[in-house]
Amino acid sequence: MVAPHIGNTSNVQRKGHEHVGRIVVISTGGTIASRWQGSGYVAEASGHDVLACAAVPEGVVTEVVDLFNVNSSRLTTAHQLTLLRAVHNALADPGVDGIVVTHGTDTLEESAFLLDLHHDDPRPVVFTGAQRPLEAVDGDAAGNLHDALLTAATVRDLGVLVAFDGQVHAARGTVKVCALAPRAFADPSGAHVGDVGFGSVSVHRKPDRSAPLPLPEAEVAVPRVDIIMHHCDADPLLLRAAVGAGAQGIVLVGTGAGNTTPDIAAAVDEAVASGVLVALTTRVPEGPVAEIYSGGGGAVDLAAAGAVLTGTLRAGQARMAVLAALLAADTPAARVKTLRHVLCLPSPIPS
Repeated sequence: MVAPHIGNTSNVQRKGHEHVGRIVVISTGGTIASRWQGSGYVAEASGHDVLACAAVPEGVVTEVVDLFNVNSSRLTTAHQLTLLRAVHNALADPGVDGIVVTHGTDTLEESAFLLDLHHDDPRPVVFTGAQRPLEAVDGDAAGNLHDALLTAATVRDLGVLVAFDGQVHAARGTVKVCALAPRAFADPSGAHVGDVGFGSVSVHRKPDRSAPLPLPEAEVAVPRVDIIMHHCDADPLLLRAAVGAGAQGIVLVGTGAGNTTPDIAAAVDEAVASGVLVALTTRVPEGPVAEIYSGGGGAVDLAAAGAVLTGTLRAGQARMAVLAALLAADTPAARVKTLRHVLCLPSPIPS
């Protein structure tokens, strides 16, 4: 029987000698489900085909849900909300011990964080995928899926996780850091949660998480949320175009600790005044956004204009935070409050 080793930050639920866990595997496509199609790889393998490539840990019982089969660069918010509901539906069965989601690596960080913001259950949801296609001789699908199954069967109270290349990561803060190498994911500003090896999962820390948001309504209208990046010679054109196109939320990617120009700060002020939720992150891989510079469009000016600083969350996950806030609240003030909540920021002191 698999013998998990868990640090003192985690509780483990054991099922007896003959049964470690009943795990639902939700297949969504990606490289882990991709086969050669003459000119490139395409996600077309079923969840059962993907599962067949892996050694299932002893005592783990699996069930497969083929939810959809797309390369994750094509995913939409509608896909992600469908996945969110599928996970909640699977966890409605008390006999399920955990969930594994097989997912393309391009946008895995976004889907995992969105689910984590709404995950209110001690049982884990573990995302995994592959950097090499399903039937590659040097493929990583089998190892990653085995580790995800083992993690889902043995850990508790850690939220949504990412199991990849022998490591376990918290959803929050974890991003794709390498386009092709097997060790695809990391949190550039923090440590990973645990390691998988020799038939066990070692957990080193408990992730920081906000209190879960309620599940969005089934027929909710999906708000437009755009990402705008600052660069030399950038002007407010694209930001104002996003507002003009109906964006209810904007993620502004600044330079350094979150800096732009006075013209862009003025455009942020206009957007916020019109009810748009604006979040500020940075294009720098590591470290937090910080209010340091003022008078030239720095983070001090952007915060004064109404932008919410996202700490160490980068653009893709900051967009998920904005999206979740828009889905959870219906007034500008409530949306700012909700965004600050999901970012684990303190409430502002009234002036």
